[in-house]
Amino acid sequence: MKNTNQSFDPTRALQAPFGRAGLRFLAVAGTAALLWAVSFEARACVACNLTFEDEVLNQRSGTLAGRDMIAAMENQKDLPLDGLSDVTPREPRTVKVADTADPAEALYQVAPSPADLTPASPRREWLDLYSEDEDFIEILRRDESLSIPQTGYVSQDATPDKRFTIELDEGLAYLGNGVVYDGFLTNGKVPGPTIVVDQGDIVEFTVVNNGNIPHGASIHAAYTQTSSYLGQIQPGQSKSVTFRATYPGVFMYHCAPGGHAIPMHVLFGQYGMMVVNPKDRKYKLEEELGRGPDVEINLIQHEWYASGKDAVEGNPMYVTFNGKLFRYIEEPIQAKPGDYVRINFLNIGPNLLSTFHLVGIIWDYAYWQGHPEAVLPGGQTVTAGPSDSWVVEFRVPPEEGAYTMLSHAVGSTSRGAIGLLVADRDAETPVTVSAEGPEHTQEELAEMAEDAVRVISPFRPGTASVDQPVVYSDDTDEVNVSIIGNSYYPKVIDIAPGTTVTWVNEDVFSYLAGEFSGIHNAVSTSGPDRFVSPLLAHGESYSFTFEEEGEYEYICTPHPYMEAKVIVRSASDEPVEDVASRGLGGWALSLAGMAVLVSVVSLLRRR
Repeated sequence: MKNTNQSFDPTRALQAPFGRAGLRFLAVAGTAALLWAVSFEARACVACNLTFEDEVLNQRSGTLAGRDMIAAMENQKDLPLDGLSDVTPREPRTVKVADTADPAEALYQVAPSPADLTPASPRREWLDLYSEDEDFIEILRRDESLSIPQTGYVSQDATPDKRFTIELDEGLAYLGNGVVYDGFLTNGKVPGPTIVVDQGDIVEFTVVNNGNIPHGASIHAAYTQTSSYLGQIQPGQSKSVTFRATYPGVFMYHCAPGGHAIPMHVLFGQYGMMVVNPKDRKYKLEEELGRGPDVEINLIQHEWYASGKDAVEGNPMYVTFNGKLFRYIEEPIQAKPGDYVRINFLNIGPNLLSTFHLVGIIWDYAYWQGHPEAVLPGGQTVTAGPSDSWVVEFRVPPEEGAYTMLSHAVGSTSRGAIGLLVADRDAETPVTVSAEGPEHTQEELAEMAEDAVRVISPFRPGTASVDQPVVYSDDTDEVNVSIIGNSYYPKVIDIAPGTTVTWVNEDVFSYLAGEFSGIHNAVSTSGPDRFVSPLLAHGESYSFTFEEEGEYEYICTPHPYMEAKVIVRSASDEPVEDVASRGLGGWALSLAGMAVLVSVVSLLRRR
């Protein structure tokens, strides 16, 4: 598929002198390990991508699915999915929370704007940012005359009013109640930082990939192209986009590496809240009281999954407010009787409906998506599907006591999404509550993982209480393992010698560039014998008969974070019950090298 990104790409650099066939020859000739060492950090499994593309165009071209995929490739070949050709790479400003004691200062900086960027004239404010030869200048002129805000498009060299940097990687987060999560993170936590801008701000948003796999970003507050700038950010790289925040409200941002992996990275934990404060029209209770809120609560409801199957089927193990089970039961939010409270509520989901409610409170006003003109008076709940948001505001009644925050879709409440707003005459206000998850050091998280009652992960085995081995009797001849939600299910199976295991790819989405869109395999990394499946599209399968006793660990080559285990016991053995949890630091480069080598061997066997 055509790629118009002008930044350095090791795949293109190798293809230029050698061609696609030459690249395969280099891998087969013994340099595959070196190629992997370079490309794994830059683009996960180049050989997998090339192999599958070749299979679609040749061996699979006569199949129904193959014809669909070829049509998709043809229609997408000119899309700038990995960066725009006319985007000049810029050195991003990378700010880490650890660099300063003030988290707000670490997250963003206000950039002083030149005088000509903030004139009184609307025409100068907008059109003077562009030259007459600007692409689509006629659209910019048209939009300036409309009664609604302009889109968020600005030239990428526009001077920003605010700059933000988020860092994406993989690792551990603590959910509370003794539970540790092994998944995807933003600034080392789930959810990521709460970002606040003002309507009309020009915003530079930089994403740094500190992880081991491709990441990216989608910014719902940006009414302009973002995927061309922030898609498919390779490990160790960063990209930026500049836009104007033209619409007020409460918005989601999330990881978006491209392809099938966009929903997966959201399901696995990479998201946060962005608030765009209105400029010209205040919220009604603020107008009536003549002042801002005494208590402003940024609140995200979101879900945690223990398997990819549960993730795509919408069956979370836990649901939380702002990253921790019963967080605001342990630490109630304080207000004084009579205080003006504003809640910026966002249901990240990514699957469940929320009906947010405070016991004992009727909203004075509720604003759909947080827009001050989309106002409703009164109300007991606000209903929010995944990525829906509301601003609700009310007055604390003139008596002390606790007001329970919950979703009245009470299954979520029983799984952890509940908190308290406590009215106390001695409360210290004004106060602002951030929507980001709790912060812990790597040392603290490692200790928590050791002491945890359970570790859960959507894509690799967690502790035994979560991912117990599925034990099959000695007379079972065949066992099926589904590949679904970028995960194997079951993750651990216990079988007798002579049992045939069949892997079936149940992930449906096999199109689009990105993190190998729904294409999977099963490749052993340890055990008495070796198995290497071909790359499997939706509905395709691979079988292997296990004869030798022992433990077999395996991964998906395109998605090396996907891990699972086959335990082959003798007839006299007791089933193995312990499933060790492992952090993402266990990904060794040598392991990845071995995976790609056996993948290349598999390719040779099929030729």
